Amino acid sequence: MCGRLNVTDDPAVRALCEMLGINTWSEPPLFKRYVGAASPVSFIRETEQGRKLDDAIWWLLLDSTETGFKPSKYTSFNTRYDKLNVPRSAGFQPFRKSRCIIPAKGFGESEFKNKRRVHCHDMEAVDGAIAFGGLYREWLNKNTGETTFSCSVITLPPHPKLANIHSKSIPLMLPQSPDVLNAWLDPNLHDPRIFEDLLEPTLRHDLAVQQIEKPSAYENVIGEPFVINKD
Repeated sequence: MCGRLNVTDDPAVRALCEMLGINTWSEPPLFKRYVGAASPVSFIRETEQGRKLDDAIWWLLLDSTETGFKPSKYTSFNTRYDKLNVPRSAGFQPFRKSRCIIPAKGFGESEFKNKRRVHCHDMEAVDGAIAFGGLYREWLNKNTGETTFSCSVITLPPHPKLANIHSKSIPLMLPQSPDVLNAWLDPNLHDPRIFEDLLEPTLRHDLAVQQIEKPSAYENVIGEPFVINKD
């Protein structure tokens, strides 16, 4: 699963946002080198007023509290591809009505064995930024009228090229064709069959890979970086 994002203030991240109609100088994303699950992250969605960049809790399911909303006890920072078409699953309705794009420079993966972390790697797109395919939800605080957004990254079956890094899944990296991105963001496209090809595990970028000590200590690198070529 994709458990952390790298959203540094990188020209490629800004360029991806600009391509999607977001002015990053007047409306910058939340730039942060390490974004962990349940943390704030910026996402792009389509509205009746046009494209918008909003901030969300990276955890699709939220619980109401006296002061607002908090992440649910049910893990939901990722939404598995095989749950997208399961009625009453967390991602069923958002996959049809509220898809989003989460722009980032890279992501991190940790491999576990017998519930113990074996190793951790950070990966960055060599040739640009990554448009992660995501889902979002909107939560209304009935007491204050304030809106909170939540989001998740869709995860796909494991990819052979990343088998030694993370054996369970890879995040959905959208092809950066305007037609594909526009369709993905279009809230009026409710038939998910048009996105079936996107749910095949595909590396759409050359990835610069670096093993690290642990997620929160990404500065402590292990060994030399290497590149995994895109498909």
